[in-house]
Amino acid sequence: MVTEFIFMGLSNSQELQIFLFVFFLVFYVGILFGNLLIVITVACDSHLHSPMYFLLANLSLIDLCLSSVTAPKMIADFCSKHKVISFKGCLAQIFLLHFFCGSELVILVAMAFDRYVAICKPLHYPAIMCGNACVGIVASAWGTGLLHAVSQLAFAVNSPFCGPNKIDSFYCDLPRVIKLACTDTYRLDIMVIANSGVLTVCSFILLIISYTIILMTIQHRPSDRSSKALSTLTAHITVVLLFFGPCILIYAWPFPIKSLDKFLAVFYSVVTPLLNPIIYTLRNKDMKTAMKCLRKWNVNFRVKS
Repeated sequence: MVTEFIFMGLSNSQELQIFLFVFFLVFYVGILFGNLLIVITVACDSHLHSPMYFLLANLSLIDLCLSSVTAPKMIADFCSKHKVISFKGCLAQIFLLHFFCGSELVILVAMAFDRYVAICKPLHYPAIMCGNACVGIVASAWGTGLLHAVSQLAFAVNSPFCGPNKIDSFYCDLPRVIKLACTDTYRLDIMVIANSGVLTVCSFILLIISYTIILMTIQHRPSDRSSKALSTLTAHITVVLLFFGPCILIYAWPFPIKSLDKFLAVFYSVVTPLLNPIIYTLRNKDMKTAMKCLRKWNVNFRVKS
């Protein structure tokens, strides 16, 4: 029985691995700093204690956790000749990846619903997006992620692994791990697509419908009132496309693109968690103002102390 898996990694070139080590280390530090900054800013600034920023803080927390599942191991493996992970460690990666990805899907849908209510039904916004509703939405997001992760993990746990143990990737991706099972994997592949693919595609369709309705509503409003809403909406749509594009191609696309698999995996597990805080902070005046106030408060606190 297989007790460990060997990662093939992103490259066999020693020189390239040194470059990738520095490159992804900088990226990961940026992810930690950017997402933690958003969480701390939303928590400390009372002006940001609203449903939109509450959901944004949860999105940043999930992005931080999602990247931490794969990035530290990948960065450490650039300095090692033998990129090995135990069987239990591989199962843990699969569980955590699908847990945080499933949670992020629901959070993104919730953020779209929040903007729909704020723009299309502004008078009902306080009643619909009250504190209890926001807490319930976040709880359902984490619960959905948990159910999705458990169902995905069941496919890997119940599969027999008796020989091949080389994964052509830098982390334990369920479709690649299942292909190493000593059994016919056709049905397992179909079930993985039915589980991850359907959840991803349905969420994406809901988001497209929501944003289409919002855009149609904005068109019938004066330009001065719609400019701020359009700016916020553009940031949301950008994040959705960056996250769902790679996920759909990896888990729902019926014709796998092997030449792009590693690039897509790097993009949604490392690049997107860094782009999210950049997109939201650069395009959001309230966030930039709150960060400036937080920096001034920190400087004044140090001077006094």
